[in-house]
Amino acid sequence: MFELSLLVTALLFGGMVLYSFGFAAFVFTALPANVAGPLIRRAFPHFYLFVLTSSAVAAAVALAFDPVSSAILVAIAVTTILARQVLMPAINAATDQGAKIRFKVLHTLSILITLAHIGAAALVLIRIAGS
Repeated sequence: MFELSLLVTALLFGGMVLYSFGFAAFVFTALPANVAGPLIRRAFPHFYLFVLTSSAVAAAVALAFDPVSSAILVAIAVTTILARQVLMPAINAATDQGAKIRFKVLHTLSILITLAHIGAAALVLIRIAGS
């Protein structure tokens, strides 16, 4: 169970880092903004499902030996649901309405949530690896 928890949490961490700092950055530098924006918009629901699924699986596995890590992973899953179901549609609506200030505030919030998720997953990795 320990090894599986470590692997799934590492997948969660690596996937979030790759998407946030690799894929999204690449898309915006490789494609024109009018193409990159819609592509990222289509990709985000899948990203959130990945984070939700992998954090929930990691939480379930970690529960057997580290309830604190499991709770952190559950927090990632729950806040991912809110980000996907509430924040993402609000960001899309702000974009569609041309509400630039609202978009900037909501987008910044989504970035901060993702950074918190990455930090929390790193913390869990450190906890599990130290066990």
